[in-house]
Amino acid sequence: MTQAEKIARKSGSNLAFVFFSLPKEKRVDISTFYAFCRLVDDIADHSAAPLIARRVELENWRTWVRRSGQEEPELAGEIRRLISKYSLKLLYFEDILNGVESDLEPVRYQNFSQLSEYCYRVASAVGLVSIEIFGYRNSRCRDYAYYLGLALQLTNIIRDVGVDLKNGGRIYLPLDEMAQFSYSEADLMAQTYDDRFVNLMRSQAERAHAHFQKATEMLPPEDRRSMVAAELMREVYFTLLNRIERDGFRVLSKKYRLSRAEKLWIISRHLAKNLT
Repeated sequence: MTQAEKIARKSGSNLAFVFFSLPKEKRVDISTFYAFCRLVDDIADHSAAPLIARRVELENWRTWVRRSGQEEPELAGEIRRLISKYSLKLLYFEDILNGVESDLEPVRYQNFSQLSEYCYRVASAVGLVSIEIFGYRNSRCRDYAYYLGLALQLTNIIRDVGVDLKNGGRIYLPLDEMAQFSYSEADLMAQTYDDRFVNLMRSQAERAHAHFQKATEMLPPEDRRSMVAAELMREVYFTLLNRIERDGFRVLSKKYRLSRAEKLWIISRHLAKNLT
């Protein structure tokens, strides 16, 4: 089993879950790319290594995506193979690495402009690489990947407000918007759940919905079939966002996720509707 296969199997991510809808060759390639994303994200989020060691490891990856190096992992060579095979832009990999590196420090974003740059790096750039592997005919697919990436990451941020607080006191909600609802960092650290918090989260959900809608508008009809894995992700996350909303945004005390059965239902429904 390759390093990429081990990482994909170990993860319970929604990303890995929908890859089965792809032809075998593309499934292997997107799983390899996903393993890279998972690995570098884990360096920033979950590693017990000292901060400087994690920075060095991310810097090593900046080298490895370009050329072979000493003591590089097996995955590095596989990523370079993908870059060559699909003529992938190195800038996207640099964006992803810059995004995960920003998570090494205590996270604060003053406004949505700053947050959207982060979301682009850790999600939209991932989507822009993914669509090159999926294959597409209409260049508007790049706009689709951009907006869908933002929508998925904004949903992640809403879902993980409580988790991120416990993981280094990270706050991904724009501080100026928190102030608009008179909800302070101290309130968030104290996990204060009240009307201010619910209204703040509702505004974040409205933004996520707007980006989901924009992504839908950007998807060219002729590329709908090739974007099936991305569309499955959209439906899974859209369903999750709606569940959080219906439950009153209790993200400070609850972990929201869809069960395997629910994901299978979403996938089977989508495939029956769109691929027949």
